[in-house]
Amino acid sequence: MTDAYEKVRGVRELPLFPLNVVLFPGMPMPLHIFEPRYRKMLADVQASDNLFGLSCFDPENSQTEIPPAGHIGCVAEVAETQTLPDGRSNILTIGLIRYRVESYVERGEPYLVARVSYFEDEEEDEEFLKKRSQDVAQMFMRIARAVRTINDERADLPDISDTEPERLSFLVAAAIEVDLEVKQELLELRSTSERLDRLRDLLARVVSSYEERARLHGIAKRNGHGGKKIDLDS
Repeated sequence: MTDAYEKVRGVRELPLFPLNVVLFPGMPMPLHIFEPRYRKMLADVQASDNLFGLSCFDPENSQTEIPPAGHIGCVAEVAETQTLPDGRSNILTIGLIRYRVESYVERGEPYLVARVSYFEDEEEDEEFLKKRSQDVAQMFMRIARAVRTINDERADLPDISDTEPERLSFLVAAAIEVDLEVKQELLELRSTSERLDRLRDLLARVVSSYEERARLHGIAKRNGHGGKKIDLDS
């Protein structure tokens, strides 16, 4: 049993926080808690196991008032809390494990509570995954170096080449700027190799463009012109 499964063992009913973001296992997510119902939720989870579910949901673009049963989200573990004088809180959460909402339960709370089941990626050949993850890591780093050049940043980039394949897939999925629908699709995949293939395709579409921009930025700087920040949605 993995550490993530161990932390949710016995947790069958999970408070939910619907928000228009996608949280991935192992990845940090800072949140600002200000609504009274979620202040209550935070107080309740802090008094128990520090766990709640983060479900990607935008009510303005949905035909339902709450995320539908059957949707996939990620358990958030509260790692740090800063309580403000007016009762609001800034918290840092870490993605733990994905869940599927089986049904909603009524516990008389102002926030949603769901009965959930948990899952992780299926087991695959390690050597097979290692080759795919190295390809994704190399392409991601090429883009990161180009963005650093364009933004005139000099800080060293972390080496992610030896990152475990599943963790790497979540790291890159969290870092790239794509539509939330795409991020949600990446979250729902149960195959690390399929997620890595999707990421490789997404990165391959833009890597040459970023490197060309970095090259032109270098030429412009030598000609006495400054650079500008770029939109990572490009």
